[in-house]
Amino acid sequence: MIPVTKPYLPSREKLDKYIDGIYERHWFTNNGQLVRELTRRLEEYLGVENLLLVANGTLALQIAYRALGVSDTQPDENPEAITTPFTFIATASSLKWDGVEPVFADIDPDTWCLDPAKIEAAITPNTRAVVPVHVFGNACNVEEIGSIARKNNLKVIYDASHAFGVQYKGESILKYGDAATLSFHATKLFHTGEGGAIVFKHKEDLARARKMINFGITGPECIEELGINAKMSELQAAMGLCVLDEIEMNLNARAVVWQRYEQALGHTVKRQIQSPGLGYNFAYVPVVFDSEEQTIRIAASLKDQGILTRRYFYPSLESVVCLGDSHSHEVSSDIASRILCLPIYSDLSERAQELVINVIKAELAA
Repeated sequence: MIPVTKPYLPSREKLDKYIDGIYERHWFTNNGQLVRELTRRLEEYLGVENLLLVANGTLALQIAYRALGVSDTQPDENPEAITTPFTFIATASSLKWDGVEPVFADIDPDTWCLDPAKIEAAITPNTRAVVPVHVFGNACNVEEIGSIARKNNLKVIYDASHAFGVQYKGESILKYGDAATLSFHATKLFHTGEGGAIVFKHKEDLARARKMINFGITGPECIEELGINAKMSELQAAMGLCVLDEIEMNLNARAVVWQRYEQALGHTVKRQIQSPGLGYNFAYVPVVFDSEEQTIRIAASLKDQGILTRRYFYPSLESVVCLGDSHSHEVSSDIASRILCLPIYSDLSERAQELVINVIKAELAA
């Protein structure tokens, strides 16, 4: 079986040493030594400041909304945030869960990121924020989104779950917006098994969020903030430190796999057009076929050969009834109906990849 993705497993020997230290210290959570070390090393590696580690990527979004006041409400207020329907459910459901109505705007047909031209028409007196997604690690049009947000006094929280290590015009893409959130789920390029992080623009927002992730507790007998338990554990941090030690090897191996796909399929299927100035991280290989019927047929043929793919992101989220926005978003709906993500991970063999490519080419020629 060739899975669509699988967790990167770092050195077991090194992981065991970190775990031995946890056992010696008897400190498993509450901002332990390894969490502090991982925070420092990630800020250095990513070239950012004000990074906060949390238990998962969904909590990263929710804490960011709270810390930036997006979900602070008074009676009779109905806060809204403009976001993309072409994303994982957590981007929108985290807003809804926190009492903020997700309002969808359509995506750019080439980059597949939130289209700035569609944002302003979606702004209402209730709009508090824009929540764009760097889809598959591709950079949003951060300049135009920033300009619209400043003009309308809106917060910008980037869902950067796919954008670990991505550079834009020579700097980390995580520096844009009032906050950018990361997912460190097991299948991500960089992972901690489960986990996430928030990069804040301002230190005061980081300080508020740091209180929130520990129930609002700031001392043995002091509770200053309405909070929740969103802390990263020492065991998660141990995995992250091991993965970070080997990140360049992982990245380089994925780049080889990604480039093989690009050379073999780049002219036969629609591919995501990367934003100018992007330094990519080779996190995903999404391809778009001519029709939904063709997409389903090719996915079935690949599965018959023991190759798993994923219709990622499908469905387009305006069709999800519980999210409450039934407006049509033509581009997102179209791309979502015709997309497949192909297998990519660092140890995907050339032989296995050739099988994927050959099945697709045979189906396209049929």
